[in-house]
Amino acid sequence: MTRPRPWSGLRRRTRFRYYFGLYHWRERGARIAYGLLALVLAARLRSTASIRERVLAVLVAAWGVDTGWDAAARLFSPPPWHVDTQKYQRLAAHLPLDDADRVVDVGCGTGRSLVGLAPAVGDARVVGLDVFDDRVILGNAPGLARRNAAAAGLDCEVVRGDAASLPLADGSVDVLTACRVLHDLPAAAAASALADARRVCEPDGTFGLLELPLPHDDDAEPVPYWRELVSEAGFSVRTVETFERTGREYIVVVADA
Repeated sequence: MTRPRPWSGLRRRTRFRYYFGLYHWRERGARIAYGLLALVLAARLRSTASIRERVLAVLVAAWGVDTGWDAAARLFSPPPWHVDTQKYQRLAAHLPLDDADRVVDVGCGTGRSLVGLAPAVGDARVVGLDVFDDRVILGNAPGLARRNAAAAGLDCEVVRGDAASLPLADGSVDVLTACRVLHDLPAAAAASALADARRVCEPDGTFGLLELPLPHDDDAEPVPYWRELVSEAGFSVRTVETFERTGREYIVVVADA
């Protein structure tokens, strides 16, 4: 049975229902540690009799508080339970998800995109694919993606794999999505990932891209860049849309195989 779910209803139920891990946890954790060490050093300097060292202690403490506090605040940005379904809704509105037999989400990570797209998915077999590298996202693993997808009502197969060499047969996918993943790859790998996406899409399949305005070429205009990159992979681009959400710009490109 088709599982339509109102986007507004999903938004009301998302808080603390999901856990998507902590982004950039190594970098931010290191800055928190540096901040704490600075405070320890400042305390020792302040205990000395030298006025100059006490002034230095104040400066070190101020740096430690600023560094540690900023990193601690960013550790929960985005909040690990937050989905922000609206940006995925903008992509899903252009995709035949309710009629698809097989949907593949490339670069699913801990499952944010799977959860975001779930209300638009009908009876399709859903596959979430990622390399599951936890150096950027703490907890990035197949089990977490599977758990979050299940919490959204998806019976999802989670596969470890490379976007540039998808472990899928030629022409086996109705709808393939890539949400905010290609800009993190080198330019050549992003082009290879799109070429392989074209390979696995059915002749009448659909590809949906949700990206940030971050082209691999700093001098390129973001919208034409992503449109051309999709087109060069052999897709026929039919929809290009930009929108702003929570202070960030997003680009949607939808193309036919």
